[in-house]
Amino acid sequence: MNNKKEIVILGGGFAGLTALHHLHKNLGSKVNIKLIDKRKTSVNRPTLPEVALAGKPAKHAVFPFSRAIHKSEAEFINAAVKKIDSKNQKVYLSTDKAISYDYLLVAMGAVHDYDAIPGFNEYAYSVCDVNKAKQLWKRMKSFKGGNVVVGSSVSAAGSRVDAPKLAAVCEGPVGEIMFMVDQYLRREKLREKSSIRVFSPAEIFFEDVGPKVHEVFGPIIEKHNIEVITNKIIESVSETAVHFKDGSKLDSDLSIVLPPYTVAPVIKESGLGDEAGYLPTDKQMRHLDYGNIFAAGDVNAWAIPKLGHIATLQAEIAAKAIAKELGANTEIPEFKPEILCIMNRGGHEATMIYSDYLWGGDIDSTFDSPIAHMMKWGFDAYYGYTRGHLPPAWTGDLIERFLKHD
Repeated sequence: MNNKKEIVILGGGFAGLTALHHLHKNLGSKVNIKLIDKRKTSVNRPTLPEVALAGKPAKHAVFPFSRAIHKSEAEFINAAVKKIDSKNQKVYLSTDKAISYDYLLVAMGAVHDYDAIPGFNEYAYSVCDVNKAKQLWKRMKSFKGGNVVVGSSVSAAGSRVDAPKLAAVCEGPVGEIMFMVDQYLRREKLREKSSIRVFSPAEIFFEDVGPKVHEVFGPIIEKHNIEVITNKIIESVSETAVHFKDGSKLDSDLSIVLPPYTVAPVIKESGLGDEAGYLPTDKQMRHLDYGNIFAAGDVNAWAIPKLGHIATLQAEIAAKAIAKELGANTEIPEFKPEILCIMNRGGHEATMIYSDYLWGGDIDSTFDSPIAHMMKWGFDAYYGYTRGHLPPAWTGDLIERFLKHD
């Protein structure tokens, strides 16, 4: 008789795979783990701007789940989730199969709601998924210069947890886009024929970092002759302009926009989410209403901003909380959110940002150098080569120590 606990993970992005690897490390064959995703491949989303704006082959941004889990003793189920029945502890799939669980870890990420902006699908481009990135690269190759407009949208947030409130839940990709477009246009000798204007719905562009980062970052933006316009909430996109709710517009020959974030319909229908659909949890990523349900990554209401680093922090905490409850000798890390990201600026340039300013901390550092670009390349290469494993913990500790004393 099989008395093993059943752990089901929904979603195989940064959070899902990180949780899977920690669960396997701490529990091994003592549990049955199932990873469910409607895709056959996992996407390393931070590499998509390179697909969209540098022509990196899309195949280098994805890898099959079958290779990601082959050493983890987990079962991969390629199906969409149709229903989550928290009362009876079952997940119903598009294959008409029902999967029972003792513990459920929801790591389905956020959904990019392109349909929320009229005209987006007809006239705008983005970097948020593989197909959008490939479409943008095709457009870049035919672009002969003109007005380029880049920006992000407002996303709804719930109120059950006391997470920071941001007008734009992640503007890191906007920074990468604007610099990489600039670099591309210079390389193609089109920069003098073009303008680059960036809009933000927030009062401050990159509102999730502090003044020390802005002191460094502002001059870099000016040096690249990029104009930033704040307090602009997008309303629609037309063939020749981006239109805002205050009645203004920016003329545009190429519109690159991050759409609003939301959650998958099945999450909204499950009754697990707050008023915006995100799963409210405590700081061990346990659902506030269901003790055997956890959430990590963009679907978690604490995931502000929507950032891969925060997703992996949450996933490790959730996995170790489950493992400890099942008898593993492990310690549950404290949830200490921070921004740790490397912004690719095209070519060999990149800016590393490390800040906990948003959560009341005093770390607010940048490192601007080709070395930062090498670090980003190294992370992406390691993550892809190992099929979803993060670099060893000591590498992150080394980066943090370096930036804290920069």
